[in-house]
Amino acid sequence: MRDFANSSYQRRKVAPNKVKIQRKPLDLKKYLRPLGKIAAGLLVSVLTVGIMYGVYRVLGSTTFFKLKNIEVSSAKRLSREEILGLAGVEPGKDLLRMNLKRMGEHILQNPWVETVRINRYFPDGISIAVTEREPLAIVNMGYIYYLDKNANVFKVLNQGDKLDYPVITGFSEEELGSDPKGTRQALKTTCELLKILREKGAFILADVSEIHYDKGYGFTMFTASGALPVKIGSGEFAAKVERFSRIYRDLMSQRQALQYIDLDYSDKIIVKKS
Repeated sequence: MRDFANSSYQRRKVAPNKVKIQRKPLDLKKYLRPLGKIAAGLLVSVLTVGIMYGVYRVLGSTTFFKLKNIEVSSAKRLSREEILGLAGVEPGKDLLRMNLKRMGEHILQNPWVETVRINRYFPDGISIAVTEREPLAIVNMGYIYYLDKNANVFKVLNQGDKLDYPVITGFSEEELGSDPKGTRQALKTTCELLKILREKGAFILADVSEIHYDKGYGFTMFTASGALPVKIGSGEFAAKVERFSRIYRDLMSQRQALQYIDLDYSDKIIVKKS
């Protein structure tokens, strides 16, 4: 066996393996470029918002659109001044700042107003179109009210209001509160009868002074001449009125001898003499 210890053989030192690693320089532009785009976008957005806000402030503080022209539709009962007073509008106001919805709500507070339409026209105008209610009759419900064609009880009568309308009786505010649906339907039926009586014929609305409603029976009319009761019930109004029109003039010539007339039949008329 070879004695390596005393041998002239010397151990060689083995150099460790060396791997040369080349480090590439960091390309900051690659990462900064997207950030720059984002920053530029944010800057543009901020500038845009700032410009818009500045324009808003300028427009808000400077009145470019002053109200000059106000058109008001012709109304029978409400004057131009009354409508403008309700709307709270006058020349010189800022057209951009005007709240048209609120103006319309204020006008609708007047009981005569059924609908209102307001339009804004640049650079200096608005138009106000008002539709008024038309009374069809007067309803006695404790207080005296006007009734329109859509069965709306809409206004308490005041001094100076016209009274030459047929009077509707038999309704009460208590029933309107306790049974609004039923009372509303009965008022609609009343309007149907009134509309039939407004048509041309020998017996028309002008011949009626009062219409009384009874929840159990229906309707009874009272003639303007002599307050003669004419019972008509609760249905088939057109046919009943048409039959009555044929003999109405002849019966009125002897009305002092009559107690009532009953139309509430499908094929006949009952005349009750005193």
